[in-house]
Amino acid sequence: MFTASKEKDGFLSRRIEERRNQHALRVLSLSDPGLTDFCSNDYLGMVHNGLLLSSSEAILRHGSTGARSLTGQYKLMLQAEDLIADFHEVEAALLFNSGYVANLGLISAVAGRGDTVIYDQLIHASIRDGIRLSRAESFSFPHNQTAELEKKILHAKEMGQVFVVTESVFSMDGDIAPLEELAAITARTDAHLIVDEAHATGIYGEKGEGLVQQLGLASRCFARVYTFGKAMGCHGAVVLGTATLKTFLVNFSRPFTYTTSLPETSVAAIIRAYRKVPELSAERGRLQDLISRFIKAGIPKRMEKAVTAIQPILIEGNTRVRAASEQLKQAGIDIRPVLYPSVPKGQERLRVVLHSYNTDPEMDQLLHSLPKLIY
Repeated sequence: MFTASKEKDGFLSRRIEERRNQHALRVLSLSDPGLTDFCSNDYLGMVHNGLLLSSSEAILRHGSTGARSLTGQYKLMLQAEDLIADFHEVEAALLFNSGYVANLGLISAVAGRGDTVIYDQLIHASIRDGIRLSRAESFSFPHNQTAELEKKILHAKEMGQVFVVTESVFSMDGDIAPLEELAAITARTDAHLIVDEAHATGIYGEKGEGLVQQLGLASRCFARVYTFGKAMGCHGAVVLGTATLKTFLVNFSRPFTYTTSLPETSVAAIIRAYRKVPELSAERGRLQDLISRFIKAGIPKRMEKAVTAIQPILIEGNTRVRAASEQLKQAGIDIRPVLYPSVPKGQERLRVVLHSYNTDPEMDQLLHSLPKLIY
């Protein structure tokens, strides 16, 4: 039996112990199918209701054999990218293996030395990591504060290209970026707007196109990122932009170049998701009804700016929010705690996620149980 040398990995153990002492150590656990799901990102029930299952999977390859620059390029992938580009009203689409890799590959490639990336302070970790790899200068601006953003852009214009990065729906706070203001500011300052639509994909727009298209801002964005592991119910991600941007990423995005491409099974599921999501208008309507009901319930310590399917409830302290999550499990409700350091100390929270398939009795139980835990 293999035994690790304490001398070799002791430095790792010390950091693990620090996190354990903060009551913030992450432990992977199985989801309990007996609990009511108020935590997953399966907003429209693509996975819950088996909407992407297909009897044709057996004829598709489970391996792509290589990176796309080698043997990983195939017709089904090209068809998917054409379909996605048309759906999102853009010139070109480039598939990536996950949303994390898409953000990493996009930002690290397009921004370089002498450029500046200005990002909302609540932006996703994948974008922060892409910025670090880019070697560009970077500055955050206070969450959704457009006046502060414009000041930073005007200062940065003395340098090279300026990129402004935001999410459309913020994954931890459940609120929405002021996209129209951001588009106006970047237009008049000649900056490049990049929007991560991960938590808006499938939910906003007449056919689930996302918030950017719902607002008519597709042509105002330098690039957009859509991920498929949430409302789309499958796996992978896509970067949208001009054909020039696509060619640039194929040549300069290291996470794209040096990654084995998605297999046919994954790409076939993406195509099915894009064909299915326009049909889910009833599910989108149901989800919005549940959001309205939750907001009107007046749950104490609900984050007031949250207007999406993500409804955070602030419970300060890792120990307290974990205890609240465990109490909900005892009531048959699955809601996961978000701990420091994933969020700032003092802003630990229960991350309530609503779904179109949550029933009225399940909502009754949720709205009855939550106030008892908040103190």
